Amino acid sequence: MMERKDLASWLEGAPQDADYVRGSALGLPPDGPGSVAPFGCRVVTLLIDWAVSSGVSALVFSYDPLATLSLFAAMNLVMLTLWGATPGQLLMGLRTQPVARRTPMLLRAVLRTAVMLLVLPAAIWNRDRQPLHDVIAGTAVVRS
Repeated sequence: MMERKDLASWLEGAPQDADYVRGSALGLPPDGPGSVAPFGCRVVTLLIDWAVSSGVSALVFSYDPLATLSLFAAMNLVMLTLWGATPGQLLMGLRTQPVARRTPMLLRAVLRTAVMLLVLPAAIWNRDRQPLHDVIAGTAVVRS
């Protein structure tokens, strides 16, 4: 016979391992430089990057939505390829680094940016604090 605890076990959320350290499956340290970036910092970096794109779009393109999106994508591609960090990541002391496969950063940046622009993959995260666009590109955002 089923018990009430069996029916409502999902209320506690997904099963969790209390001893699991975020980033350990990626070979990242538990804390300090090279550890997985906190969620709040990632949100702030996104807001900074979008603000930079919006500002340039407002000055040059009369805040055209397509221009803003194109500037955001171009900024991500160029900055990640050349310096491994977007302006927001640089300001927040973060960087994007490869954690899987041996692919040039340009290809990773193209793949990461293309998937991120779909928006929904950016909302799906794994237990290592990696959104889906980072998982697909084989990257992780870490503390500098």
